Amino acid sequence: MNKLISIVEAIDKIQDGMTIMVGGFLGCGSPHKLIDALVNKGTKNLTLICNDSGFMDIGVGKLVVNKQIKKLIASHIGTNPETGRQMNSGETEVVLVPQGTLAEQVRAGGAGLGGFLTPTGAGTIVENGKEKRVIDGKVYLLELPLKADVALIAGEVADRFGNIVYDGATRNFNNLMATAADIVIIETERIVEIGDLNPNHVVTPGVFIDYIVNGGKQ
Repeated sequence: MNKLISIVEAIDKIQDGMTIMVGGFLGCGSPHKLIDALVNKGTKNLTLICNDSGFMDIGVGKLVVNKQIKKLIASHIGTNPETGRQMNSGETEVVLVPQGTLAEQVRAGGAGLGGFLTPTGAGTIVENGKEKRVIDGKVYLLELPLKADVALIAGEVADRFGNIVYDGATRNFNNLMATAADIVIIETERIVEIGDLNPNHVVTPGVFIDYIVNGGKQ
């Protein structure tokens, strides 16, 4: 199977109303060219799952500014004032999730788990509407898994099967999100032949990757 496709072909797989995951941490490790293409296409009413809403002109923040997001699930929005404005005005539904909980929800989605118990948020506004369990006298919240229709992730190098090597902290949510979506698209800076990567350096196996976009030089 040839997984290499164009940016246009990749973005055409995202339709209005879909749920998408986008890797990155304040723009670090985000698939910037895919994000820009999605902004240009104008696909709307999206549910976005990501670590944060970036900045107004960097990363997924561009999607927020362009009013393509109807619901945002993230752990941080403070660096993008437009996200806060849309949340306060009721234009966009924003679900704030503790960062560790968000990561575990994505991991649970990828692992096929029905949820997990965590004490994080117990006794705070985070517990509203959630099922609780008391174990050894301690209150835990039942957090449900997160999955997406499409995940857009970024990597430094990928071979033609989709095995991925990341550059340091750019790994962040990318590796988790690669397991938790029906369609996974990787934007990579460089594409090499199968067998060229040291298997000890591969973090995300190509079995999770459906499509590859060349975001840099061949």
